[in-house]
Amino acid sequence: MESPSRARSVLGRRSVLRLIAATPVVAALTTACSTAPDEPDELLALANAAKSDAQLARAVAQAHAELADAANEIATARSTHADALQQEIDRVNPRDPEDPPSVPEAPPQQAPGSASAASKALADALAGARDRAAALVPAVPDRYRAGLVGSISASCASLLEVLG
Repeated sequence: MESPSRARSVLGRRSVLRLIAATPVVAALTTACSTAPDEPDELLALANAAKSDAQLARAVAQAHAELADAANEIATARSTHADALQQEIDRVNPRDPEDPPSVPEAPPQQAPGSASAASKALADALAGARDRAAALVPAVPDRYRAGLVGSISASCASLLEVLG
């Protein structure tokens, strides 16, 4: 004769253990079969622009001595922005250490011929970076990421003041 507590149970102990064991498999299959495409990280464009701006600033610093101090500051800051963005991209989407970074190095750039044109090119790059970052802040769902992007926008605005 069965005990009263066992008779009331719909699922036996073995059935419960089978369900628990199958849960990771079901989760993996539903994730793998998802129809939603993997979208690129929204920070990738900002990181690429930061690396490109740093290369431009380095080229300007080498070509125009009168802009070297400001251009070197811009290059350092924009390199720091690129590194911070790369770290955040990798935190959210971990990659194999043997894979190349998701944000490749920017190709070397040529500085404009005159100091005024070089200064304008840097100002345009910084204003564009400031505006793109500021526009992205409300769309970023994560508060930490939104703070990072907002800080980069504010930094680019400050760098514009350094440039004069």
